[in-house]
Amino acid sequence: MEEIFEATKRPAESLFFRKNNRQDIRLGEIVSRSPEDYPAASVVILGCPYDSGDTLAGRRAGAAGAPDAIRAELYRLSNFGVHNHVIDIGDIVGDDDPEVYRERLSKVAKQVLADGKRLIVLGGSGDIAYPAGDAMGSVFGNDRWLGINVDARLDVADDPTLTSESAFGKLVREKRMLSRYLYLIAFQFCFVAHPLYRQMVDADAKLISLALLRSRDTADTELRETIRLEFIHHSRTMNVFFCFDLEAVRASEAPGVTEPSPFGLRAGEFLTLSEFAADLVNTKLFLFCSVNPLHDQDSHTAKLVATAIYRILSSKR
Repeated sequence: MEEIFEATKRPAESLFFRKNNRQDIRLGEIVSRSPEDYPAASVVILGCPYDSGDTLAGRRAGAAGAPDAIRAELYRLSNFGVHNHVIDIGDIVGDDDPEVYRERLSKVAKQVLADGKRLIVLGGSGDIAYPAGDAMGSVFGNDRWLGINVDARLDVADDPTLTSESAFGKLVREKRMLSRYLYLIAFQFCFVAHPLYRQMVDADAKLISLALLRSRDTADTELRETIRLEFIHHSRTMNVFFCFDLEAVRASEAPGVTEPSPFGLRAGEFLTLSEFAADLVNTKLFLFCSVNPLHDQDSHTAKLVATAIYRILSSKR
């Protein structure tokens, strides 16, 4: 446990909103940040104020400010229905070397998962999905976890340097996960390179485009049925990692992202998917990435993520 807190810096107390009203308790008053409370916690929140994966891909910087922007909105929300013991262990300590930073994240994630806790990671650029996935494979086995990437893009590029556009591709190519257990959700064909799409189809990855999601009754219908069949086949022993890239949500409802688009998931559809993720008993890790507070409007995007996290914390799982 000591290594976890050596690799992280405690969040600022000012982020933990207090209303000081016993009839209106807020999350900022019940979420712990003390190392002594870690053993009893069932959910761990971890920040990654890091955006090198974006800048290396030629995308705009700013996602490093996301963890605190999300916390500022999350800890103002009510504790209604939240029965989990939650601890915020702070942020991964920074480093100028992206590889060192991602290694620290992987090490902390491995320990939290090995301790049997659910982990919520606040990113940060999308390349941190790679160390998160590496932790899943190390703890549960490379063939015993599903990676579900909700994003407008596939993130499977074969880049020589790890970036926000290549995290899941690198996990597959290095056999840290099986390609048939990779789910690429809500992508838009206008952002996808055809050769990469064909590679994923040939590798038996599960591809559910935004158009296919929209063709069903609710946003989670297709995903729910596909995962149900996967669990039936594997006797419900598969562990699940959900990566929610906010670029999947249309700009009118999530303006503060690294690369916004006028098309995408509606906020309600995004929350439906996050509730589905929370209700899956085997979901071990949630990652939210590509939030860019420098371009947000009245913290709309941070508030959307905060609401999704609230629904995870209040799930009956």
